[in-house]
Amino acid sequence: MSGVAALSPGAVVARIFLPFAAGYFLSYLYRTINAVLSPYLVAELRLDATDLGLLTSVYFLTFAAFQLPLGILLDRFGPRRVEATLLLFAAAGAGLFAVSGSTVELLLGRGLIGLGVSACLMASFKAFVLWFPAARLPAVNGWVLAAGGLGALVATAPVEAAFKLTDWRGLFVVLAGLSFLVAVALLLLVPERDGDKTAAGGWRTQWREMASLFRSPVFWRIAPCTVLSQASFLTIQGLWAGPWLRDVSGLGKVTAAGHLFWIAAAMVAGFLGMGQLAYRLTRHGIPPLAVSAGGMALFMGVQLAILLDWGPLLPLWVSFGFFGTSGVLSYAVLSQSFPLALSGRVNTALNLLVFVAAFAGQWGMGAIINHWPLAGGGYADVGYRWAFGLVLGGQLITWVWLLLGNRQVRKTR
Repeated sequence: MSGVAALSPGAVVARIFLPFAAGYFLSYLYRTINAVLSPYLVAELRLDATDLGLLTSVYFLTFAAFQLPLGILLDRFGPRRVEATLLLFAAAGAGLFAVSGSTVELLLGRGLIGLGVSACLMASFKAFVLWFPAARLPAVNGWVLAAGGLGALVATAPVEAAFKLTDWRGLFVVLAGLSFLVAVALLLLVPERDGDKTAAGGWRTQWREMASLFRSPVFWRIAPCTVLSQASFLTIQGLWAGPWLRDVSGLGKVTAAGHLFWIAAAMVAGFLGMGQLAYRLTRHGIPPLAVSAGGMALFMGVQLAILLDWGPLLPLWVSFGFFGTSGVLSYAVLSQSFPLALSGRVNTALNLLVFVAAFAGQWGMGAIINHWPLAGGGYADVGYRWAFGLVLGGQLITWVWLLLGNRQVRKTR
């Protein structure tokens, strides 16, 4: 060890957990802020729904594009250096976004943000493996996911309230500064530890091992349902929930932001609660994959109820936020289905597919919604229902695929 192995539990929390949690907090704030920001961007820059979907989703594109090299970089250089370096790109992207005068500049800024925060969760998981006892990892991972949920909370009503003090450009200047400060904190506070760099073999070997994941039947049995469920949740919660609440449900900006706040609060509860539920049910012989599949089924049921206006508005959207986290359980299921040396790359491979699908989903939903614009701003009810309905249909197909795959596995045992 490097002289810091004897850190007290409190010091580990302060010097390891909190800096990485702050990074993931910013990552989720950036990810979801456009749900509140969208009417201001549309009004000032005259964006249509397709433009808005592309602008928001380019975050997912650059985030996804870096997932495969990210797993290798984390193993070679350690989570502290990789995340700190990338957060400087996020700071630059937020600064560019703040001063942008064209759609191209906004896209470039948003893309740099996505690249810059692409390591925040995976670097956290890597660091926690090095610093926390194995028995504590599920709880610690749940807490860092909850920190991301707090970022989503701040991106709702608090951001709307901040517009009384500044505009969206001033807000992104603040975010640029915070991103820089977190990068500095990671470099100054987080100590080095033997094991930070765990890569085995050369680059070619690591890439071959990565490619083997995408040829694995086990990977393709579980991944599609997880990808569609998580991508749909990110697509809707990160952007289209806000416009739905305003255009379809008829809520004002402040009221819609309040509903988004409670969706994010339910997401925090889901990250903490679903993991604990899976742990407890496992002790009774119910595997985590079954818990995840059941949660994703409930998530689809909530989306159907929203689509068809079955039930009171706020409880439905709160349920959306809670059960939308169900797919996250599959990350642990998949990583435990492969050798430990591949666990980081399993997570980044799955993350790649989730964020590519989220990019396509946000942009594609915008293109569908854009077919039914209303004079005087906003979009027609029918466009939203088509977009949400197609997303739900994709989830259902992959959920059935997961169930059929599980039955085939049981028959061969």
